[in-house]
Amino acid sequence: MNDNKINVSIVEDIDDIRNALRVLIDGSPGFECVHVYADAEDALRDMSSKDIDIVLMDIGLPGMDGIECMKILKPEMPKTQFMMCTVYDDDDHIFNALKTGASGYILKRTSPAQILEAIHDLYEGGSPMSSEIARRVVESMHKSEKRSEAVELLTPRENEILDFLARGYLYKEIAAKLFISKETVKKHIHSIYDKLHVQNRTEALNKAFPR
Repeated sequence: MNDNKINVSIVEDIDDIRNALRVLIDGSPGFECVHVYADAEDALRDMSSKDIDIVLMDIGLPGMDGIECMKILKPEMPKTQFMMCTVYDDDDHIFNALKTGASGYILKRTSPAQILEAIHDLYEGGSPMSSEIARRVVESMHKSEKRSEAVELLTPRENEILDFLARGYLYKEIAAKLFISKETVKKHIHSIYDKLHVQNRTEALNKAFPR
């Protein structure tokens, strides 16, 4: 296993999709697919012993579903990031996955290039979401009666960046929108996380916009 590559594992029960994802990842510079699993039970038996950066997790698996599988694995793999890769775009699945610990949520119809970009963004500290998923998160936030009092600690710029995060923007896209560098965006985001006492975008949004 090459430490210079982003190490990815896949949990997906459909053979064609699982194989296509493996070929995509292994055939792309900077990525390596270290293992694939056809169901949650196989993943639970084996995955925690692997050195994995990113897990692409399907939700609709035979037997145990992907959200429950992730819930069990996360405490055993604290350094591994989980991204749901699924057909489900309803609120229940989205928010259950995010609250259980998913740091990203993309739909299976996402293009290969966007899947690779999402994996890379997640590895770099982002929380990528398909645009449809980000829109649902934003709509849910807008339905909240009020923002958390914790958000009052944030500066106007930090609140602006938090709104971009909620809409699913990548770090580089936020930088382009605000005419600042990607590194400056990262510094603001670290400040947001520190003030809200959270570790990632999902936790920040849950803290800022309680449902």
